[in-house]
Amino acid sequence: MNNLSTVSDTKRNFYSKHTRPINSIYRRVVEELMVEMHLLSTNVDFAYDPIYALGVVSSFDRFMASYRPETDKQSIFVALCESMGGNAEQSRKDAAEVQEFARTMQEQDIVNWLAHPTTDGSGAQLASAIGSIVSNPKFKYSRLFGIGLFTILEQAAPELLKDEKKRQDAILQIGEAMHLPTEKVQKDLDTYRSNLDKLVQMEAVMSDLAEAERKKREKRAQEKVAAATPAATAPSESQG
Repeated sequence: MNNLSTVSDTKRNFYSKHTRPINSIYRRVVEELMVEMHLLSTNVDFAYDPIYALGVVSSFDRFMASYRPETDKQSIFVALCESMGGNAEQSRKDAAEVQEFARTMQEQDIVNWLAHPTTDGSGAQLASAIGSIVSNPKFKYSRLFGIGLFTILEQAAPELLKDEKKRQDAILQIGEAMHLPTEKVQKDLDTYRSNLDKLVQMEAVMSDLAEAERKKREKRAQEKVAAATPAATAPSESQG
């Protein structure tokens, strides 16, 4: 994308591609992600890679999981990627391949592999990308890249992430091997995990509100039926 492009240009591109209104609760999620991706795409040191792609895909899918109508999510994601010159289909393909590889690994294996990747087997493409990152002194780390790393660990070693010390040690080992700003990575992932917890709470509240609204609609419908049904008349007494 042209690095002279502004956030306003990207927003216009987005809303020209996805023309349906976005549910107000989720508009902020979409626009914050859009701004973050825009600022990266216009940075001269930024380069797309499959870990970043996984971060974008998993972040979008997590925070938009309960979006309705369901059919609009794909259109929003495509517009999000294309509004700044990206390719939604490629991002999903790369993200899926990284996740599939991560699922084949065990807990300590994935940490060691990410720190010292090998180019044989199904992880060859990811290993090549990591090699490019390690050898690039100007590599532009981003929160979305960090979320991609988190998602890899989540797929391969979910129990490791529940243990704070193991999680921090793993991120430190991987971060130092990849020459990442480890303190920033730790902070980004702590914030992301906190936001996921808040998301679960928000979805529970939204579910309760939806259920309460459903019951109200049912009650109103029953009251309408009762009001429209004529009361039964008592039989008249026979005349003597």
